[in-house]
Amino acid sequence: MSRVSIIGGGNVGANAGFFIAEKGVTDVLLVDIQPGLARGKMLDIMEAAPIRRYRNMLAGSDSIEDIKGSQLVVLAAGAIRAPGMRREDLYTANAGLIRSLAPQIARLAPEATVVIATEPVDSLTCLFVQKSGMPRTRVLGLGGILDSTRFRVLISRELNVSTEIVSAMVIGRHSDDMICLPRYCSVSGVPLPLLLSAERIAYIMEETRTAGDLVVEMAKRSSSYYAPSAAVAELADSVHMNLNRIFPVSIQLQGEYGVEDAALSLPVVIGEKGVVRVIVPELTAKEKSVFLESARKVAAAVKGGAA
Repeated sequence: MSRVSIIGGGNVGANAGFFIAEKGVTDVLLVDIQPGLARGKMLDIMEAAPIRRYRNMLAGSDSIEDIKGSQLVVLAAGAIRAPGMRREDLYTANAGLIRSLAPQIARLAPEATVVIATEPVDSLTCLFVQKSGMPRTRVLGLGGILDSTRFRVLISRELNVSTEIVSAMVIGRHSDDMICLPRYCSVSGVPLPLLLSAERIAYIMEETRTAGDLVVEMAKRSSSYYAPSAAVAELADSVHMNLNRIFPVSIQLQGEYGVEDAALSLPVVIGEKGVVRVIVPELTAKEKSVFLESARKVAAAVKGGAA
């Protein structure tokens, strides 16, 4: 079955379903343990179909058994950040959810590609691979794609150009030690370093690192959800339509930069079976040092240590 199933009927889950419907990707099932919540939200979104003109069927359920045979499963359940919290602070709260759901998802949808949208995505992506037994090529964390999207917005604002002509690349951990790669960024094919000074690029990179924290601090009560939901829809489109598009996503590492026991974002080619190919950018000594330290923190979190 080509359906996308989303586990977690909160802001990210519901809006991801809406964006997938808007893009016309495929049918969507929203699952939440709270009785009636998922059904009510998807009924509301479905009733907008005559106006918004999406054609796919949207449904809700309070039983995870209904995800059986899905092509893509999105995990968007779990605790969210409050102002002052780091993403890593959510690991203890959400790790239990992964330990419970990973074997069930693997049993019900063994051929699915799984997208982890629950924070902290890197350590939970790593934990999901361990607990599900699924290959790393079919477990993607919503990390670098979100950071890269934010970087694109800030570049477009700085240059006063359309966001759609901006390409950006951010890898590493989905945290304040993410690694922005301006030499891999461009505007209509023109490398970013030819368009902005090193000082302005450094300033925008710092803004990108704190963009998620800013949303939480300003909203006071919730993490961001429109941008993560839109990113989920992009991944769903690439999987369902076998587009083989390149996105930076968190993936369990198997020897990249010598790392084996952590998940971090790298650019990958994504098609109908998940990851088709992992791309390993050339890093400076400083960038590689940050990447390896991030890997150490993720591995420590998964093993029960502090991140």
